[in-house]
Amino acid sequence: MSVRLQAAGKFLCIEAFIERMERMTEHTIKTTSSDEMINITSLVRQDVKKAGITSGTAVVFVPHTTAGVTINENADPDVVYDLLSIFRRVYPESGSYRHMEGNSHAHAKASVVGSSCTVIIENGQLQLGTWQDIYFCEFDGPRTRKVYVKTIGG
Repeated sequence: MSVRLQAAGKFLCIEAFIERMERMTEHTIKTTSSDEMINITSLVRQDVKKAGITSGTAVVFVPHTTAGVTINENADPDVVYDLLSIFRRVYPESGSYRHMEGNSHAHAKASVVGSSCTVIIENGQLQLGTWQDIYFCEFDGPRTRKVYVKTIGG
C-alpha cells in the first residue's frame, strides 16, 4: 500500500521516503579459524554510502550465539591478539561445561562481547573515534556467518 501526500504542489510517496531512510544489508563472512576478529568497518561504511544517509545511525547485528560484534582499537594489531588471548584464558575450550555440543566457551565469549553495536552517522560518516573500528568476532569457527547492517536516517 502506498500513501501519497501533496505538499507544495508535489506528491510524495511515503513508502519511497521510508525506504530511502532505512536500509538493511546482509553480509556473509567466512571465518578461517576457531576464534578471530575481522575488521568489518569498510562494509559498514559502504552500506552507509549506498543508503545515502547523512544523519542517523547504523546498527550492526550478528544473528549467531557463538559470534559477536564489537568496537575496538584499529591502530595496533596486538590489541586484537591480546583480546583473543584473554578470552581463551578466561573461557577455555575445555572445562566442566554441561552443554553437549562442546562449544560453551564460544557461547560465553559471544555473550560477553554482544550481538550488536550502534554507530552514529553524521555528515554521511560513521562517528567512530580516531582509533576505533568495528570487528566481527568469531568464537566457534571456521564457519560461514551472517552480519546485518541496518542504516536508519533521521
